[in-house]
Amino acid sequence: MSAIRDASLAKLGRQRIEWVREFMPVMRALEERFSIEKPFSGLRVSVSVHLEAKTAYLALLLRAAGADVAVTGSNPLSTKDDVCAALHEMGMEVNAWFDATQEEYHEHIRKTLEFRPHVIIDDGGDFVSMLCSEHPEYAENLIGGCEETTTGIRRLHARAAAGKLPFPMMAVNDANCKHLFDNRHGTGQSVWDAVMYATNIMLSGKTVVVAGYGFCSSGIAMRARGLGANVIVTEVNPYRALEAAMEGYRVMKMDDAAPLGDIFITATGCRDVIARRHFEKMKHNAILANAGHFDVEFSKKDLRAMTVRVEQRKPFIDGYCLPDGRVLNVMADGRLVNIAAGNGHPADIMDLSFAIQALGAKYIAENGKSLGPGLYDIPDEIDREVAVLKIGAMGIGLDALTPEQENYMKGEY
Repeated sequence: MSAIRDASLAKLGRQRIEWVREFMPVMRALEERFSIEKPFSGLRVSVSVHLEAKTAYLALLLRAAGADVAVTGSNPLSTKDDVCAALHEMGMEVNAWFDATQEEYHEHIRKTLEFRPHVIIDDGGDFVSMLCSEHPEYAENLIGGCEETTTGIRRLHARAAAGKLPFPMMAVNDANCKHLFDNRHGTGQSVWDAVMYATNIMLSGKTVVVAGYGFCSSGIAMRARGLGANVIVTEVNPYRALEAAMEGYRVMKMDDAAPLGDIFITATGCRDVIARRHFEKMKHNAILANAGHFDVEFSKKDLRAMTVRVEQRKPFIDGYCLPDGRVLNVMADGRLVNIAAGNGHPADIMDLSFAIQALGAKYIAENGKSLGPGLYDIPDEIDREVAVLKIGAMGIGLDALTPEQENYMKGEY
């Protein structure tokens, strides 16, 4: 039994799903193949990923492959009610709605796992957390699953190291076709799409402070510079700090960057990267946005403690009014700005990521019972298959080694 907010929105949701499908050629190729092969026949799959049009197409692909599918969101502010309505109308179990309370979100996760899946697709680790801590009985049929994000992979590594991961999980985020493109190019574009749409301000000439210089944050910095911003990077990792400096960015401590920034973007996967001492130095009308999975990267607790009142200034923008008259603008309540205040990653990018998800889930379904508990890399042949399919769809030519070249590369001179 689905739990959605407004079934009347189904037509708009269908339009959104059909639109993104047109720009996901690898997924269409897999849909055509899986519709014949039915690799998930007789299996139940539970999906917890940002519940919007591209995720809906992944769910529909899994169903075309023979699975019974139940879906929920992985972040209350990223769920699109029209997409939920469309999937419900298509006969799929959906437990999600936009802006769910923490209690409602928790219940949506629980109901989607009550499905007792054979395979899970997780984004951030909420499925795994509930299965391991609250409802292990829902894992009675579980073969294994896939994890989408950097943050989720970190949580799985910690669980595996502590011996608290009782089933196999595939590290989708670490596949080349995920982190090299989704994290850098998808995040880089979608963050600025959301920020510029919601704020309606010009980026050119502004000073942007990017916290972190991993794959996601380096993409954010790259796009900001391309749009004319002056970019400052803050880091705790000396190698990444060196990389940012050698790519031409100013690199400094957040304490020094705080009074300089017009826009602050966090993408570290860590908590309290921006805290009270930084807020105290910021300019009037500074904008704070987060591109990490959880809403902990800048301390809303510290900011609330400094604030005389909070007022909504625009959709997705809350002004925290300080006693000295300054206002600090927080976007999307500190949640993932690119999807809470925007449309998320481009369909062209998610074509790669969700193809990895689909093939990773197929791999788990076929091999999970022979794998021990733990975290596993996506096999190279799956990663390469997705890349080759995407190259073909884009009309890109790819050279091939001659037998002599192959021998040379093997050291056979």
